[in-house]
Amino acid sequence: MRAAVFIPLIACTVALGACGTRPSAQARTDADDKPDVTLTTVARKPIVHAITVAGTLAAEEQVMLSLRVTGRLDELLVDLGSPVRKGQVIARLMPTDFELRLQQAEAALQSARARLGLPVDGEDDHVDIGQAGLVRQAEASRVEARSQRDRIATFVTRGISARAELDTANATLEIMEGRYQDALEELRNRQAILAQRRSEVALARQALDDTVLRSPLDGVVRERQAMAGEFRAAGSPVVTVVRQDPLRLQLAVPERRAGDVRIGQVVKVSVEGNTEVHDGRIVRVSPSITEGTRTLAIEASVPNAEGRLRPGSFARADIVVSEAPALVVPQSAVVVFAGVEKVMTIDGGVARERRVRTGRRAGTDVEILEGVDANTEVILNAGSVTDGLAVTVTR
Repeated sequence: MRAAVFIPLIACTVALGACGTRPSAQARTDADDKPDVTLTTVARKPIVHAITVAGTLAAEEQVMLSLRVTGRLDELLVDLGSPVRKGQVIARLMPTDFELRLQQAEAALQSARARLGLPVDGEDDHVDIGQAGLVRQAEASRVEARSQRDRIATFVTRGISARAELDTANATLEIMEGRYQDALEELRNRQAILAQRRSEVALARQALDDTVLRSPLDGVVRERQAMAGEFRAAGSPVVTVVRQDPLRLQLAVPERRAGDVRIGQVVKVSVEGNTEVHDGRIVRVSPSITEGTRTLAIEASVPNAEGRLRPGSFARADIVVSEAPALVVPQSAVVVFAGVEKVMTIDGGVARERRVRTGRRAGTDVEILEGVDANTEVILNAGSVTDGLAVTVTR
């Protein structure tokens, strides 16, 4: 009987010992299950109200360069992607034919000057008509004929000469008068020929200058359309040069937001493959809405001094309409479930749910319109945190 009583007592004692140690182990398990959370503070900072649209970056200027004269391309000094400066030589034609034409025109000019009694190498084309040899000779013959007519007229009056001699003298005077007029007209004709030869020299010199193709702007060669040695007709394209600083951003704003757009507004521009955000400004606004698309065409100027942006790129643009202080939290702090927006706060080591109403987005920040105040601490990445869950805050 004593042995039978002792065994149950031992069993009970062991059981009680086991029951006494279980609560402390469970407490350790609960402590280990608390998730670690990171807190952030509801901050007041300027938030941008912007219109987001897509557009295309275009070159500010694009010029297809061609030669004004026909000839064989002797040199092409640039290639695709070559930077060029205003006035830089792009290409040259073989100048031999043009140099010979200039020499021919200069020789004709010298001949025209010599016929007028001018120095062949002078630049002054003025001629004193009264001192020209052709006119002076005609004038002398006219004066002599007039004197002869007057003398014979005197003789006829005195009865010394016959009337027929006077008629002959009058006819001779008229001939000399005609020759004098012919001399004046010939001189004017030679003056006109001199002016023509002078213009021919200028044209030949201009044609020689046109054998050299120069860039009219600072830019980069976008396309090369010729090769050295080719025969190029006048007006045939040789290269295309684009000016890429600044760039012209072409945008289309929906009609409902057209009233918010005005010249001078800042535009935040980003492109694929480039994480940098570039600032531009609206410089042109269309006066009317495009009927087919119901959009307003605008253009912004985007600086591109370092050439990181390329014409033709697709761009995303945020047109800054206004900027004002607002309460914001990181986007990861806002939890949305069944259309309800909320943030999680900490109260005595326990997560507490607080409903909020959000507004605009600005990058990774979300505007908080109501629900929490400034400097309230909320949990980041709160998607797995539930109301009433005990958490451990890590700093």
